[in-house]
Amino acid sequence: MATGRRAEKMEETRAALIRAGRRAFAGKGYAAAAMDELTAEAGLTRGALYHHFGDKKGLLQAVIAQIDAEMLARTAQLRDAAATPWLGFLAEGLGYIEMALDPEIQRIMLLDGPAVLGDPSRWPNQSACLRTSTAMVEALVADGVMAPVDAEAAARLINGAALNAALWIAASDDPPATLARAAEAFRRMAEGFLAPGQPRG
Repeated sequence: MATGRRAEKMEETRAALIRAGRRAFAGKGYAAAAMDELTAEAGLTRGALYHHFGDKKGLLQAVIAQIDAEMLARTAQLRDAAATPWLGFLAEGLGYIEMALDPEIQRIMLLDGPAVLGDPSRWPNQSACLRTSTAMVEALVADGVMAPVDAEAAARLINGAALNAALWIAASDDPPATLARAAEAFRRMAEGFLAPGQPRG
């Protein structure tokens, strides 16, 4: 019983640190977020942060993992609400790009994340996303919706285009205008994979 309560307490502490880190990183940016301030806001010590995440960079990784899971859930909803599998596939990519307008995603995932953690295409979450996209391309090719193509290659190109579009939007002086340009180009690029005679999205 004590072990169960201890594990529960540790999870509560971890969650509190992630909440505090997320607020600090979104509001001030990673560089300006002081560890003493964010741990004090959570009612914890710097030692708790070190114990659970190692350092501030480790906390950023945990915050990004949480936001990424939320983004995946949002794009999955868009996919599932679409009228056809192809439109669902397209909606996922466009939905990801459009989330670059969200201030929290913009700052944490697309600006500070790459600056601190390096190339986002190499983050662990991207591997899972690539596997899902590859499976979707395989299914669309099997159904004759997409032209015969190497599924992994197509998934890498489409996912890479969505990621780079989001990074471009986040760094833009006019994100909404950049989104309109990026979304149109992404749609046209993705439609190039359709089999002859298939309707456009």
